[in-house]
Amino acid sequence: MGAVYTEAEALFAAADPPLIAVGDIVTYHLIEAGHRPDVALIDGQTKRSAIEDHIREAIDAGVFDREVEVENAAAGLSAGLLSALATAIDAAGEGESTVIVVDGEEDLATLPAIAAAPSGASVVYGQPDEGMVLVECDDEIDARVTDLFERMDGDDERLWDLLEG
Repeated sequence: MGAVYTEAEALFAAADPPLIAVGDIVTYHLIEAGHRPDVALIDGQTKRSAIEDHIREAIDAGVFDREVEVENAAAGLSAGLLSALATAIDAAGEGESTVIVVDGEEDLATLPAIAAAPSGASVVYGQPDEGMVLVECDDEIDARVTDLFERMDGDDERLWDLLEG
């Protein structure tokens, strides 16, 4: 959905705020480069395995203003995750950073993050064994995400209600 970066500095230079990171490794690389995301979604795993302790410690080191815990089943998008995401993006607009700690899986959170992000925002997610994908949120990408949601099983109306807060 966007350009692939292997260096956090180059990605951050190309990104516009707010910056929303989906995934532990992406969040870690941004923090290690000195660039805390405005919103981060993590689940303590990468490639279905637990992240290493030093990665967890770097993310948990009081880097974010707020921490929110939600449950989200694999291959799903819970109401709690969607609501927390919308609230975190609103808080980012007021200068407050949030890490959303997902009990379960955050893999599908990229799509609602793009949908909920304001035009001009940046969403970054990991592409395993390739790098970090930077999505620049605009009308074109929003239409692509809307189309994907319409093709998925689920209650689209409820999804949009939750994302709009």
